[in-house]
Amino acid sequence: MARIHTIVNQKGGVGKTTSAISIGAYLGKLGQRVLLVDLDAQANATSSLGVDRRKVKSGTYEVLIGRVPAASQIMTHPRFKMSLLPSTPALAGAEIELIDLPTRESRLKQALEPVQDRYDYILIDCPPSLSLLTVNGLMAARDGVLIPVQCEYLALEGLGQLASTLTKVKSSLFPALAIRGVILTMYDGRTRLGQDVINEVKKFFPDKVFQTVIPRSIRLAEAPSYGEPINIYAPGSNAAIAYEKLTREILTQDGVRLVDLSLEHERLHEPEKE
Repeated sequence: MARIHTIVNQKGGVGKTTSAISIGAYLGKLGQRVLLVDLDAQANATSSLGVDRRKVKSGTYEVLIGRVPAASQIMTHPRFKMSLLPSTPALAGAEIELIDLPTRESRLKQALEPVQDRYDYILIDCPPSLSLLTVNGLMAARDGVLIPVQCEYLALEGLGQLASTLTKVKSSLFPALAIRGVILTMYDGRTRLGQDVINEVKKFFPDKVFQTVIPRSIRLAEAPSYGEPINIYAPGSNAAIAYEKLTREILTQDGVRLVDLSLEHERLHEPEKE
C-alpha cells in the first residue's frame, strides 16, 4: 500500500509545488511507483509537467464530487516515471459544492483508496491556503505532511497559523495526522538570514527538519516553463543534486533499500554555478 504524503503550506511561493514535483520525479527515478495529485485550482503541478490544463477535460474536481473514479483520470508519464491526477480551473468551484456533500473533509481520502495498491508513494500538492481542499489533503495524508519553508524571514510568520490548523485537524478529524518533515527551500548561503531562519525553523519543529537544504536556483525556477522536472531539465544543477539527496533521505528514513546509495550526479556532473 502506498505511503501518502501531503505537501502543504498556506503561504505561496515557498517551493511547495516544486518540491512535490521534484521529489516525485526522483522517487520515480529511484524505482518507486509514484502518483502526484494536483489539488490546486491553479493547476501548477499539472502545467509544470507539460500538461496543458486548458485541455484537461476532467480531473481532481470530478473525482472529489464523485462524478468519476480517480483511476479513470490518472495520466501516466513514462518519461518522468510518474503518474498524475491533474487539476483544472473547475476545482475552484469544489469549495462550494463540497460543503453540502457527506464526509466533505475526507472525499479525497476515499477517492484514493481504490488506487493505493498501485503505487509506492502518493504525493498530494495542496493550494496555498487553509481551505476545505487543503483539509481534504490533510485527511488523506496517512503517512504525514511535508512542509516546505522558504529560508526568508516572512516565511516564519505563517508557521504558527499552519501549526494551529494541523492541531485542529488532528484533534477534531484525524488523530493520526503527523508532520513527516519540514523542507527548507530557497536557501541563499551568501546571507546570514538564511541560517538564522533555519535555526528558527528547527526550534519551531524540533527533530522534524530534513538535513538536506534546497538552494535558491535559477534552473529550478525555469524548469516549469519547459514542462519538465528539475531532474530532466537541469540534472547537474545544485537544486537537482539537493532534491535527489532529499529524496534519498526520505527513502532511507522510510526503510526503502536502494542498491546504489552513491549520488549519480556527484559522479557524473560538477555542480553548476547559479
